[in-house]
Amino acid sequence: MTVTLQAGSGPQPEQAAADLRDCGPQGCDLDWLSSARIETEVDDVAAFSQFALEQGWGDGMPLIPPTEARVRDFLGNGNRYADELICTLPPQGGECTVEKIAINAVMAGARAESLPLIIAALEAMAHPDFELFGQNTTTAPVYPVTIVNGPIRDRLDIPYGHGCLGGAATQAAAIGRAIRLIMRNIAGQVPGITSQTTFGSPGRVAGVVFGEWEERSPWAPFAERRGVKGDAVSVYGTMGTMNVLDTVSQKGHEFVEMIGKSLAYPGANGLTPCMPFAEILLAINPVWAQIIHRDIPALEDVQQMLWERTAMDAGHLTARHREQLESLGRVSNGKVYVVTEPRDVMIVCCGGGGGLHATGFHSFGSSLTQTVAIKSGPDNKQEKT
Repeated sequence: MTVTLQAGSGPQPEQAAADLRDCGPQGCDLDWLSSARIETEVDDVAAFSQFALEQGWGDGMPLIPPTEARVRDFLGNGNRYADELICTLPPQGGECTVEKIAINAVMAGARAESLPLIIAALEAMAHPDFELFGQNTTTAPVYPVTIVNGPIRDRLDIPYGHGCLGGAATQAAAIGRAIRLIMRNIAGQVPGITSQTTFGSPGRVAGVVFGEWEERSPWAPFAERRGVKGDAVSVYGTMGTMNVLDTVSQKGHEFVEMIGKSLAYPGANGLTPCMPFAEILLAINPVWAQIIHRDIPALEDVQQMLWERTAMDAGHLTARHREQLESLGRVSNGKVYVVTEPRDVMIVCCGGGGGLHATGFHSFGSSLTQTVAIKSGPDNKQEKT
């Protein structure tokens, strides 16, 4: 069996750290993260998974061996797309070709039909404003969330109802894991070496890939609101998920008040003086979404009300923290906001019909959400917003 990967067997962490001292903001080429074809007779899943760990490009979960036959089948007859360079990914500056995408997708168990979606997501992540270098190297647990819009949700079985963020038995987990393997094996994100993440996150193993329940949403699809109609992905760099429970509210403004106040807490990235701005992504279940829309018809008004309710009394912060925010002009009338503008409160509709919960995603802070159209052909350039 022959495989091609971006990462080989890594060095000891001390040597890797020394090698990285001279890396600039665009990354650098390191011998231990160079592309190589590896010959092995190992084709058993358990044995190959162990072999991959030893080589430095496994993630600790079972991997399907990416034989040339499997990769060829994934790409289709004639290895369509194989040599196409999609993007380069920091911190290592790895060249992300479709062949390398296919290899990692095969290992993750993703279906061939998911290739255009994965390509679009990677192009979005490679956009400079997404700040993938910072996300892949920071001490934070940040990882990209992929939101899917359009008919492709059903063609690929991307969940948008019950358990859409985790637990629904769909291909979304394999797609998310393929993206995470690409971050490791092409981008070169390795904890303790190129990544200084203090704790990491479960989202750094399988990612989070979900759809918007457009058919039950009272608002236009998220991607369409961002200028891209039809099949599209939006990527958002999140610190993780936070649950908002409300078993009491009955009216739209009550749900908005409860959600907004729940989103603000002193340790949120949006309240640190070292981050120039932040976004918040909010997933609202379809039951609440309909009630909110009934009572507050304009989405812009919902965003404004949510933003106002994320205001926190600056006295809740430590004195030094508050002083630094004051010096940046972030404190107004004794209040500080998690995000600087109402439009930075972004809303999607998804989740089960039982209601009772919303999910908040706090952003990395220097990353801007990117939306890209999903195209099936190799010659079509992706549209970005």
